Amino acid sequence: MAPKVSPSGRLVFCLLISAAVLRPGLGWYTVNSAYGDTIVMPCRLDVPQNLMFGKWKYEKPDGSPVFIAFRSSTKKSVQYDDVPEYKDRLSLSENYTLSISNAKISDEKRFVCMLVTEDNVFEAPTLVKVFKQPSQPEIVNKAPYLETEQLKKLGDCISRDSYPDGNITWYRNGKVLQPLIGEVVILFKKEIDPVTQLYTMTSSLEYKTTKADIQMPFTCSVTYYGPSGQKTIHSEQVVFDIYYPTEQVTIQVLPPKNAIKEGDNITLQCLGNGNPPPEEFMFYLPGQPEGIRSSNTYTLTDVRRNATGDYKCSLIDKKSMIASTAITVHYLDLSLNPSGEVTKQIGDALPVSCTISASKNATVVWMKDNIRLRSSPSFSSLHYQDAGNYVCETALQEVEGLKKRESLTLIVEGKPQIKMTKKTDPSGLSKTIICHVEGFPKPAIQWTITGSGSVINQAKESPYINGRYYSKIIISPEENVTLTCTAENQLERTVNSLNVSANENREKVNDQAKLIVGIVVGLLLAALVAGVVYWLYMKKSKTASKHVNKDLGNMEENKKLEENNHKTEA
Repeated sequence: MAPKVSPSGRLVFCLLISAAVLRPGLGWYTVNSAYGDTIVMPCRLDVPQNLMFGKWKYEKPDGSPVFIAFRSSTKKSVQYDDVPEYKDRLSLSENYTLSISNAKISDEKRFVCMLVTEDNVFEAPTLVKVFKQPSQPEIVNKAPYLETEQLKKLGDCISRDSYPDGNITWYRNGKVLQPLIGEVVILFKKEIDPVTQLYTMTSSLEYKTTKADIQMPFTCSVTYYGPSGQKTIHSEQVVFDIYYPTEQVTIQVLPPKNAIKEGDNITLQCLGNGNPPPEEFMFYLPGQPEGIRSSNTYTLTDVRRNATGDYKCSLIDKKSMIASTAITVHYLDLSLNPSGEVTKQIGDALPVSCTISASKNATVVWMKDNIRLRSSPSFSSLHYQDAGNYVCETALQEVEGLKKRESLTLIVEGKPQIKMTKKTDPSGLSKTIICHVEGFPKPAIQWTITGSGSVINQAKESPYINGRYYSKIIISPEENVTLTCTAENQLERTVNSLNVSANENREKVNDQAKLIVGIVVGLLLAALVAGVVYWLYMKKSKTASKHVNKDLGNMEENKKLEENNHKTEA
């Protein structure tokens, strides 16, 4: 409400108002304020000594004034006009500085400070500018992917709530994208909110991509004006999936191996370098003119040597785009002749061959009873020591796990062969009879003495080695005897005998007996002589002892006589 004045005062006030409207004011003064902040407008006039009151107004677009605040210099009171948009937002200080809280876009007007005296009206206009920083731009409605050589909408860059409006710029890898017919198309639009009067800017980008855009970041920015000048805000980076057609096909074997052998399972994998990669291919196998449609893998199980060859794959819709790989299925065959268990007779000839057939050179190793041989076995005349377990083993060094082996168990049989020998003990008291036997299977040995027919069980045997061993007995015959050695195995029974004479042995025994008797008689005579000598010695010793005792007695008697004589003389 306006202050109450007298009729004459009203007249003066109206005149002042009229003068204020007609009178030119001071030069323009601008106050910049951020949206939502408090607008502070100093009056910019020196307060006159005879000031009656001060008043603020703003001008409508048509130039008509709207009064909003009044302050009396005499009553020190402040009144605010009933203007809805400024209700509870105004503050007028003692120096007539006007503050408007919560700045809005609608506050962007021409405000005038008026100081009134009794005879004059002073005015100072102020232009208010309000700025609103836009939101960070965001790329929305993004394309799920881009395709090479096709002009396609990449997305929209949107920035909201700006005042005044701003400009949007697109970037590829940090460089500005400029419109280019058929390759870069940029469409810009802005909208204003009827309530807040804030702008929303939107820029759409259509882009013709290439493979060079793979992993390239796209951004956009908004440039706007604020209280302190021009500023720019950038969006987050966006990377797009770039679709491009397959230009090359490759084929490989899974899992990767240095070499493939018979019995392996192999998987062929076909790949295209496009994005997205092809999901189906045509596979061509050696000797099969028609292709096989499959996913990007094709598996062959338990491959054989005839699977060696060139394998190919191609795109389904572009069969000229093809790839191939050569596969060699390695194999190894071994044939041992003869093999298994073979029984031959001693002295027989036995040819042995180990034949190798392989996809490449193979090594051959012969073993006998787990001992490596220097060369392959060859038997022109078999011996018992030739018997054993033979193994022919071969391998391909470059192919892991490709080994073969065959075995031959050779049995050399022979009828028992006997040789008897005799060895006389140096003392001549006993003789050692040895029966040497050769044969396989191991012959059993039995000893007998001619006449008695008894079996000698005290024989000792040597170890059986290479089809040979011996049995020996030690005897001391009192008469001539014949010892018989019998050797028998599954093939035959063989007998051999040896005569052993006892004469030589008796003479030696008699000579030894005579020698012993002589030695005993000699020892007895020596003992008798020694006894006689000892007796004579002892007798002589006793006689000498008596004479000594007698002499000792006479000496004592003489000593006593001398002692008595000495006493008498005293």
